[in-house]
Amino acid sequence: MSAQKDPTDTLLVTLSGKDRPGVTSAVFAALSGAGVEVIDVEQIILRRRLILGVLVTAPREWRKVARVVEDTAAALGMQVEVERGSGDNRSRGTGRSHVTVIGSPLRASQMAAIAGRIADSGGNIDRIERMARYPVTAIDLDVSGSDPETLRSLLAPEAARQGVDVAVQPANLLRRGVRLIVMDVDSTLIQGEVIEMLAAHAGHEEEVAGVTEAAMRGELDFEESLRARVSLLAGLDVAVLDTVYDGIVVTPGVRTMVRTLRRLGYRFAIVSGGFSQITDRLAADLGIHFARANELEILDGRLTGRIVGPVVDRAGKAAALREFAEKVGVPVAATIAIGDGANDLDMLNAAGLGIAYNARPVVQRAADTTVNVPYLDTILYLLGISREEIEAADAEAGIVTPAPPV
Repeated sequence: MSAQKDPTDTLLVTLSGKDRPGVTSAVFAALSGAGVEVIDVEQIILRRRLILGVLVTAPREWRKVARVVEDTAAALGMQVEVERGSGDNRSRGTGRSHVTVIGSPLRASQMAAIAGRIADSGGNIDRIERMARYPVTAIDLDVSGSDPETLRSLLAPEAARQGVDVAVQPANLLRRGVRLIVMDVDSTLIQGEVIEMLAAHAGHEEEVAGVTEAAMRGELDFEESLRARVSLLAGLDVAVLDTVYDGIVVTPGVRTMVRTLRRLGYRFAIVSGGFSQITDRLAADLGIHFARANELEILDGRLTGRIVGPVVDRAGKAAALREFAEKVGVPVAATIAIGDGANDLDMLNAAGLGIAYNARPVVQRAADTTVNVPYLDTILYLLGISREEIEAADAEAGIVTPAPPV
């Protein structure tokens, strides 16, 4: 089958006005008598105002078609422009990307800055769609004419200056296919650090917290620091694990994200430098398919202060991501990794999309994109899933979601 050529002459019909039933059908009925071919259609509605753009082939008597369309618009009480031109609406250039902008709130000045950097890259914004308006505002931009890496290099520093999150992804089938999402646990999937919760029961919370923070910034060797912190837990009764688990607070949005993407066939894994006695229970509770973490040694009902087997460190997290991808049967390019600390860097770099979630500066600089709002289901917007779609699916399942603010 040969490639279709661009039509030489085209008409662009742009209709705007108050939305009502039957507008789109009336416009196409007016065009049907001319025997034109439809090339492209876009329609949006903002506060009950409709903007409809129709690109069709231009017939020889195109002015007659224009008059028919104008009469139809007048009867509908709407405005219309009919412009003759040439060519299809195919995006210029070979680079195509999805750029997602997230703010809380999202200001016009911030969007102006992001749009300016897109223009600086040689990119053109072809389409804009709102993905959510609460609890954050998320806007998805289809951009052509600039490759994703160039866009990312310009938009990342601008996003930091503006205080918004910006994700750049190639516009390809991976965004729509089944993927594997691999998450860190402490300060990502859950709020806080489990080892600090355990250390509080041993009287070493402040000491352990300081070492943990330095390790997450990448200032200490992870395995060495972990073994030193775990040694301070020696002698704790095993019942403390139940107490700590009962006190865990899951990050807002986790359950929404997991149940929404599981409906679409996604698979989930958690990979942690923490402890399997906690992460295995979390995985079962949240419906997560795979879990990998360190195992605390227990003898005679007490923690020994040692770890059983090799430590799940920075390299171990990346290896687990590749292993789980192989089990699921997806390429590593179809994986998404989410983490906050230096121990997550190899995993973030290995994944097709590495997301720094409320992360330390060293991680934000290295990741593909950052999310700095306290809602993990914001990740859904990066995948092209809108808040309206999430709520509609929940409603079908009988799950009640809070009403948006007026």
